[in-house]
Amino acid sequence: MVPIAGSKEAELIKACMQNDQLAQRKLYDQYKRAMFTLCNRITGDYDLAQDVLQEGFVKVFRGLGSFRGESTLGAWIKTIIVRTAYGKLRSQKMHFESLENVASDEVVDWGDYLQAEYLEKAINSLPDGYRTVFTLVEIEGYAHKEVAEMMEISVGTSKSQLFYAKRKLREILKEYGY
Repeated sequence: MVPIAGSKEAELIKACMQNDQLAQRKLYDQYKRAMFTLCNRITGDYDLAQDVLQEGFVKVFRGLGSFRGESTLGAWIKTIIVRTAYGKLRSQKMHFESLENVASDEVVDWGDYLQAEYLEKAINSLPDGYRTVFTLVEIEGYAHKEVAEMMEISVGTSKSQLFYAKRKLREILKEYGY
């Protein structure tokens, strides 16, 4: 399903594909805040997140011709940003730990008293693989199958990373007194 011809989104995409810098700026401005937040959560590093955002949008503009409209434009951009962030982390030797026979639906009750600041610090201190999967599943709401496809890992690896991330978060939060 391609964006409906004549729609504002289709017109914006077409203008971007014709290297219209104003249209490209409009598209970038429309998505930059949400995509930067995602980059920052995945990388845990402000400067690296900036790099990922820029590199990701270069890929977006180069790949707009391949956007088939099977999802929203925002979801398509998010997938590119996630893959770009993951690629950066992987190039920095991010590793995944294996896990067998772990219940993936383990629930963590943080309680109302947990301050967002401490949780954000704890999440940012997670190893890259843990933080990436935790962010995509618990914050962004993706299913393990979707995370596995985005990151080109197995569903089991996604589940194990989430399990270890939650376990590590408990340890970190205990250090904060929670």
